[in-house]
Amino acid sequence: MILDKIVADKKRRLPLHKSRISENRMRSLAEETIREKMQHPSFYEALAKPGISIIGEFKKASPSLGKIESKLHLDERIAEYNACVDAISCLTEEDHFHGNIDYLQKIRRMSSLPIIRKDFMIDVYQFYEARAIGADAVLLIAAILDDVQLRDFYQLAGELGMDALVETHDEHEMERALKLDAEIIGVNNRDLRDFTIRLETTKRLSAMVPQGKILVAESGIVNDEDVKFLKDCRVDAFLIGRAFMEAEDSRALAKRWKSL
Repeated sequence: MILDKIVADKKRRLPLHKSRISENRMRSLAEETIREKMQHPSFYEALAKPGISIIGEFKKASPSLGKIESKLHLDERIAEYNACVDAISCLTEEDHFHGNIDYLQKIRRMSSLPIIRKDFMIDVYQFYEARAIGADAVLLIAAILDDVQLRDFYQLAGELGMDALVETHDEHEMERALKLDAEIIGVNNRDLRDFTIRLETTKRLSAMVPQGKILVAESGIVNDEDVKFLKDCRVDAFLIGRAFMEAEDSRALAKRWKSL
């Protein structure tokens, strides 16, 4: 299963990160960052406002798509995002998405938008690291975490001043997110076991989400019909990667999709 391979590779890489900066030192760096006053809305605030919010993603590749040929360099892409989206997602997973923490640090210097670190978060070290490099939120993937990990990591993110997007893919995972009382819940239309995409996943699971929660549709949003379909599912936000990365003008695309 693809997901198992990604998590195994993440576990292999973690000691390399810790050998460069110890966990104690990374925790201290995170605590220093917490004390800095944010000059921008939180990730939650960016998604909770009226109307559809868009999270623009920066990524170089994925297991399903291979290398993504972006029409713009990083600085040009972020300049466009600054003008058209409500938050930014940055892939930091190295082996399968060709990401790294350097991208997020660069984006932090270029943008005042809230940033979510999108990675396979399985160790407390990654949360300290996320805060230290400037992330405002982290992704918690229910499929790779047990109930204790999900609860502890959700609490840790909050203690570090970060929001958490709890990602689900089926009814059981949605029930776990709701039991956690997560404020921001994502539905990944891509099955992380085989990377097939079904937008109907959001439609099915959206019926379980009570009012007052922020619902984010993730993956598979590539055209007007996808946007219309998901808006009918009463989602609050879209997380869009490939369509923006391959677009020559993501500003025009975001404006059109918000107006549909």
